Amino acid sequence: MSEEHPELLARLVDLESRIAFMERTLIEMSDALADARMESVRDRVRMQGLLTELGELRGMIPGDDPHDEPPPPHY
Repeated sequence: MSEEHPELLARLVDLESRIAFMERTLIEMSDALADARMESVRDRVRMQGLLTELGELRGMIPGDDPHDEPPPPHY
C-alpha cells in the first residue's frame, strides 16, 4: 500500500496521530474534571463546617438572638 499510495499512508498516519492526541487530551480533561469535582466536595464540607462553627459562636454571644429583645416602644 505504501508504494502504491504514499499520500494515503501519510494521511492515515496523520489521522492516527490526531486521534492519539485527542484521546490523551480527553483523558487529561476527564482527570481535571474529576479533580475539580473532588475539590468542590471538599469545599462544600469545609463551608458546612464553618457555618456550623459560626452558628455555635453566634449562640455564645449574649443578646444576639432577635427573639430575646423586647419589641420596640412604638408597638
